[in-house]
Amino acid sequence: MRSKPRIFLIYTGGTIGMSKDFETGALKAFNFSKLLHNIPELKLLDCEIDTFSFKNPIDSSNMNPEHWTEIARTIESNYENFDGFVVLHGSDTMSYSASALSFMFENLSKPIIFTGSQLPIGDLRTDAKENLITAIQIASLQENGQPLIGEVCLYFEYKLYRGNRTTKISAEHFNAFASPNYPHLVESGVNLTLNKQLFLPVSNNDNLIVHTRLDNRVAIIKMFPGMSESVLSTILSISDLKGIIIETYGAGNAPTEDWFLDLIKKTINKGLYIVNVTQCSGGSVDMGKYETSTVLKNLGVVSGKDITTEAAITKLMYLLGHNIPQEDFKTVFETSLRGEISL
Repeated sequence: MRSKPRIFLIYTGGTIGMSKDFETGALKAFNFSKLLHNIPELKLLDCEIDTFSFKNPIDSSNMNPEHWTEIARTIESNYENFDGFVVLHGSDTMSYSASALSFMFENLSKPIIFTGSQLPIGDLRTDAKENLITAIQIASLQENGQPLIGEVCLYFEYKLYRGNRTTKISAEHFNAFASPNYPHLVESGVNLTLNKQLFLPVSNNDNLIVHTRLDNRVAIIKMFPGMSESVLSTILSISDLKGIIIETYGAGNAPTEDWFLDLIKKTINKGLYIVNVTQCSGGSVDMGKYETSTVLKNLGVVSGKDITTEAAITKLMYLLGHNIPQEDFKTVFETSLRGEISL
């Protein structure tokens, strides 16, 4: 008889891990060692669940590459003993973390699903239970005794998304995330509707590789009408800066004023990488479509295509950490590594 899938639940912090003291009304950290006792519905799932909590759970606003490494190492050290992983995480930076982990794990053959909630798990109207229960259920999905999903995902409000395709769109609604340029992978209703044709191929024949070298000497610059030369010049002249994500207009358009183009040219000639992403909520950079982006293309600006800003900045950290040869960097960045860019 086949054993039940084993799921490893990792709590990093965030709203979902809070419970309400009904006497004082104050929120307090949830005791995950008593998870099954507090959420008896989990006992109905056809899987075995083990839990792990950060020694010092953090608000996701304090998330950084060191914490990403801690999550990655925790999964790596438990990888052979479990069939799937669910990471409980604050929603504010969840898309950044899901994107980062997607690049850090190569040859992934098991699901890593991020989830959280807008209300604490102890709140009467909480969305935490549904998000947690369904994330675990999806992480348990198997076919022929093997995990059905082999990528980093994000589950929130009835939908499972590819993690590096998501962005947080609301601080108020339960439907807090969107995947503007890629359809959801699974939808939860009366039944789970699986869009298997959208899944990344599960890598069963190659050994797992976990990359933890990330270089955070990067910046994001959002273009706006009236940006001054002095401000942009100051940012681009930061001494140890290695790469910049520049959020441009529409399909990748930016000013054509001489001072702006001269700064871009000087920056690239210094060996820094500039990646062009759109500041629109959806759509793709298409440098050369309009005259205002043709010059950027000719200067050697990297096209982010339809990547999200969250995936772009974490991919930049990942590639900078691997010392990609300068002549290859543009090609590698513009190539989809973990399904983050449409082909």
